[in-house]
Amino acid sequence: MGKFVFITGGVLSGLGKGVVAASLGYLLKARGYRVTLQKIDPYLNVDAGTMNPYEHGEVFVTADGKECDLDIGHYERFLDDELSAANYLTTGQVYWNVIQRERRGDYLGHTVQVVPHVTDEIKRLIRRAQEVTGARISIVEVGGTVGDIEGLPYLEAIRQLRDELPPGDTCFVHLTYVPRLSTTGELKTKPTQHSVKELREAGISPDFIVARSPVPLGPEVRRKIALFCDVPQEHVIEDRDLSTIYEVPLALEEQGFPAGLLERLSLTPRVADHGPWMEFLEGLRRPEGRVQVAIVGKYVELPDAYLSILEALRHSGAALRLGVDVSLVPSQEVEKNLGVLEGFQGIIVPGGFGERG
Repeated sequence: MGKFVFITGGVLSGLGKGVVAASLGYLLKARGYRVTLQKIDPYLNVDAGTMNPYEHGEVFVTADGKECDLDIGHYERFLDDELSAANYLTTGQVYWNVIQRERRGDYLGHTVQVVPHVTDEIKRLIRRAQEVTGARISIVEVGGTVGDIEGLPYLEAIRQLRDELPPGDTCFVHLTYVPRLSTTGELKTKPTQHSVKELREAGISPDFIVARSPVPLGPEVRRKIALFCDVPQEHVIEDRDLSTIYEVPLALEEQGFPAGLLERLSLTPRVADHGPWMEFLEGLRRPEGRVQVAIVGKYVELPDAYLSILEALRHSGAALRLGVDVSLVPSQEVEKNLGVLEGFQGIIVPGGFGERG
C-alpha cells in the first residue's frame, strides 16, 4: 500500500490548492518517487463537461476522454505525465455509483446512508487511483472550503482512511489565507486559526499548514500560527504571491517542505534534480524576444476558460526563449471589424458552443 497526502483548504476558495498539490507532486517526483494526483470536486455534476466556463474555467480533457476540472491540467503540466479518469472524482460520480449499486441490490436491503455507503465509495475511488497508476505517493486535493456542506462526506472519508491505514501512511496539509490589513500592514492569523478549528471539528488535525499570503510571513506570524494551530513551527509553510506559479515548487523547496513531508510519511529523503525545471524558469524569466498572439473566443472575459492554451503558449515561449504577449479578443469584435487582428504574429481560434462559438 502506498502513501496518501490530503490537501484541504480553508478561509476562502481560489487560494491555489491545485498549484500547491501540483508543486508537491513535482517535488516528490524530482526525488525519484512515483507520484499521482487526484482532484475531488464536491459538486453534484458527474463531470465538468456540461459546466459553464464562466463558472469554473476551462474543461480539461484527459487522454482517455474524461472531462475534468482545470486543476487536472496543472497536475499534468507539473508532473509531465498523463492522467486519466481515475484521477478525477465528483460527488455526482460517487452518488451515481452508490445508487446503481442500490438498484442492483448490492447492499442486500440495507438502508443506504452517507456513512458508511457514500464514504466507503469515496475511499474506494481514492484507493483505486493509486492502484491504477501504481504510485508510491498519492496527493489528493479536496476541492472547496472546509465548512462547506458539500465537502463533509469527503472529510469524513479521509478521516476514516487515516484511522484505517498504518501510522505514517497519511499526511494532512491545510491551505489557508493570511490577509494583510492595508491600514496597518499587519498580517492577521485569526482566519487561519478558525479554519483549523473547523477542520478539527471534522476529526482532522493538519500535519502542515500552508499559509497563502501577499507578503512573507515573518517569524512572529509563523510562531503564532504554530502555537494556536498545534503544529511545529517548521511545518508552517509560506505560500506568498509570486510572479509565476512555476516558482512555487522552488519556494516550497527552500522551506524544507518536501523533506518534512517525506519524514512524516516515513519515507527516505532524497536529493531532487531541479536542472530541467530551472532551465524552464530561465526561459520564462529572460526571454530574448517577444511575439504577439491573439486568442479569438467566446469566453475571453474569463482567461481561465482558455487556461491550457495560455499555458501551452507560455511553455512554448520558454522553450524558444520568447516572451508571448497574448491578447484575448472577443469573437463578436472580429465579426464587426477584421482589422482588430492586424499586427499579430499568430491567431488561435479555440472551440466553443452556440452561434458565437
